[in-house]
Amino acid sequence: MAFGSMNSGDDAPMSDINVTPLVDVMLVLLIVFMITMPVLTHSIPLELPTASEKAAKEDKQPKDPLRLSIDASGAYVVGGDSDNKVDLATVTAKLKEAKAKNEDVIVAIAADKAVEYDYVNQALQAAREAGISKIGFVTETKAQ
Repeated sequence: MAFGSMNSGDDAPMSDINVTPLVDVMLVLLIVFMITMPVLTHSIPLELPTASEKAAKEDKQPKDPLRLSIDASGAYVVGGDSDNKVDLATVTAKLKEAKAKNEDVIVAIAADKAVEYDYVNQALQAAREAGISKIGFVTETKAQ
């Protein structure tokens, strides 16, 4: 025999590799990845619209939003004039007028922290009635 026997009694180093621990580790890793991969790849299937380059360039232009302010008492102010407090019907009419002038009008709602949510909800309903879908909320950042 060319390689000799394992029980021959000579002190030659063993040239075989024990792969059992390697297989055990690989099986454990395989099981771990099989369990975690579905969690990592879970997503909502969406078909997102694509825009042409021309439309993308036009969207980068800043647009001035129409500001709708609601003070702590629930009074509405459309635009920047704080002395012009209006009722909800007038807010709806002004929003419809703004939508007629500009199809892509953006409404920025600035509500006082102490105002009841019902007033904000009524403003959202007025914007929905006017056909406005681009609505944002104005907040302030805390000074550090």
